[in-house]
Amino acid sequence: MSSSSGRLWIVATPLGNPGDLSPRANTILGEADFILAEDTRRSGLLLATCGINAKRFISLHDHNEKYRLPAVLEEIRAGAQAALVSDAGTPLISDPGYQLVKACRDTGIPVSPVPGPSAPMAALSASGIAPLPFAFLGFPPRGKGDMRIFFAPYASLSLTLVFFERKDRLAATLAVAREVLGKRGGCIAREMTKTYEEFTSFALDEEMERVFEKCELLGEITVVLGPPLETAVTDEAAVLEIIRQKRLLSPGAKPREIAKQTQPEVSGWSVGAIYALMQR
Repeated sequence: MSSSSGRLWIVATPLGNPGDLSPRANTILGEADFILAEDTRRSGLLLATCGINAKRFISLHDHNEKYRLPAVLEEIRAGAQAALVSDAGTPLISDPGYQLVKACRDTGIPVSPVPGPSAPMAALSASGIAPLPFAFLGFPPRGKGDMRIFFAPYASLSLTLVFFERKDRLAATLAVAREVLGKRGGCIAREMTKTYEEFTSFALDEEMERVFEKCELLGEITVVLGPPLETAVTDEAAVLEIIRQKRLLSPGAKPREIAKQTQPEVSGWSVGAIYALMQR
């Protein structure tokens, strides 16, 4: 690792198995002047397990990233080698760091990736679901209405969807996804690369209780949902035009009723997806 000028390294770390840390990542983390970590204690334990003696840790998370930037940028401009890590996997993928990377790019500070483990890529590669094209969605919002709006843009697209979810929210999230996205194949990936790694395949239109009987909802969870099983999907613009016509014919009808009237005339759209489209 050259120390002639300051640089920010984006370093992927193991999802759970320390053996997945690359030799290059090991070297950079050991030589970095400081390491930026969301959870310094957790990252410190990981590096110690890998035999790395970090020189210094700086906490960087959603609540302090903005005000930490000036001091961090000043150190890197002065020649420091900085490494950004997340709690597990590749930084910035639903983790802090975007503002830092953008600030470095905007001010001419070199930024280099050190590729490695990534939960979305790991889940997608081993799920048995068509990998291309796909979209990574991060964490869905909490409220049912917000979740419907969150999933709605993908209802008419032939995409595989990958997202994270917490175990206590997974049942509710998959129920809304079923309502909005319709029939799809799915896979729940948990504890990837760890002792109790598990991949559970399911159909999104199954009863969720039956799905959860197949797996233990423990540890980190990544969900993969395949593209719609219907071969033809009505274009969003066409759906909106049908909605407009239904509203003209039934001016006093509630949105949910309009959605129910529209659904039989389109393909690949559930009533929930049409309703969510109307809320946008």
